[in-house]
Amino acid sequence: MLTLSHAINRALHHELESDPAVMVMGQDVGLSGGVFRVTDGLQKDFGADRVIDTPLAEAGIVGTAIGLAMRGYRPVCEIQFDGFVYPAFSQITSQLAKLHARSGGRITVPVVIRIPVSGGIGAVEHHSESNEAYFAHTAGLRVMAAATPQDAHWMLRQAIECDDPVIFFEPKCRYWSKGEVAESADDPLVLPVDAARTVRGGTDLTLLTWGSMVETCLSAAAAAAEEGRSLEVVDLRSLSPIDTDTLVASVRRTGRAVVVHEAPTFGGLGGEVAATLAERCFTALEAPVTRVGGFNVPYPAARLEEHYRPDLDRVLDAVDRTLDF
Repeated sequence: MLTLSHAINRALHHELESDPAVMVMGQDVGLSGGVFRVTDGLQKDFGADRVIDTPLAEAGIVGTAIGLAMRGYRPVCEIQFDGFVYPAFSQITSQLAKLHARSGGRITVPVVIRIPVSGGIGAVEHHSESNEAYFAHTAGLRVMAAATPQDAHWMLRQAIECDDPVIFFEPKCRYWSKGEVAESADDPLVLPVDAARTVRGGTDLTLLTWGSMVETCLSAAAAAAEEGRSLEVVDLRSLSPIDTDTLVASVRRTGRAVVVHEAPTFGGLGGEVAATLAERCFTALEAPVTRVGGFNVPYPAARLEEHYRPDLDRVLDAVDRTLDF
C-alpha cells in the first residue's frame, strides 16, 4: 500500500534511475522535497544537477524546460500550486504545445508539468483551483488527471516516457490516500495512458468524473446502492485526449449520465463531455446529461470551500433528478 504522494515519488525515482535524460525541476523540489514532500529524497539520490531547485519564476521554469527538451532532455517540472501556473501560461500554450506542429514534426518537446490541483486542504487564494479546461482546450498538449496511487505512479511514468508535452494533474486532497500499486507494467491494472477506467460497475446511471471527485462519486454510488440504485462510475483519467468510446459504451448501457468535476460548470470540461454524449448517445439517453461542479465564482476562502466543492449530497441530488426525469 502506498500513498498517492509516495506513488509519485517512486515513479520519479524510477524514471530518474532508468534514464539519465530525465530531470526534475521546480521551486523547493530538491533540498526540502517539495511543499507536499512529493520529491523528498530525490536530490539526495540523484544530485542537484538533476533535481533542481529553481527560482520562484514559473515562466522561467517552463521556458528552461522547453529548451532542455529541445536538446534531448526529459524535464519534469513541478508547479507548486495550481493557481501559480498562470505566469507560465504563454510558454505552455504558445511554445510548448505548438513546437512539434510548428517544426513539421522535426522537434519533440517531452516536458511533463506536474500540478497539484483542486481544493479540500483549507488553503488560501490561488492554491485550490481546477484549471484543466484551459489546457484541454489547447491542441498539442496531453492532459492527465490521476485519482489513485495506482494511476499516479503508472500514468506519471507513461507521461515521462511519452514524447508529447503532458500536463499532469495531481489532486492535492488525495495525496495521503492509500492504495495498491502494480509492480509491473504488464499488470492488467496498468491501462494505456489515454484510457478511461470503469472503477465501479452499474446499470441505472453513469457517473463520469476525474481527479478529486472520483472518491466523491464512489461514495455517492455506495449511498445510492443502499436505496436500490445501481450507479456506474467512470474515471476519465485522460482529459485530452478523452477516451470517448468507453464513456459512450457506458452511457449507452445505462441510458443516463451525470458529469462531476470540481471546476466551475460554466465553460468546464464537463460541457464537452455532455455534448459528446448528446451527439453519440442521443437515441439511448433516457434523460438529459446533468453536470455537477463548482460555482462560477472565484474559489472561496477556506472556511467556505465545503460549500463550493461538489459533495455527496449535490451528486445524489443530480442523480435523483436524472433518474426521475
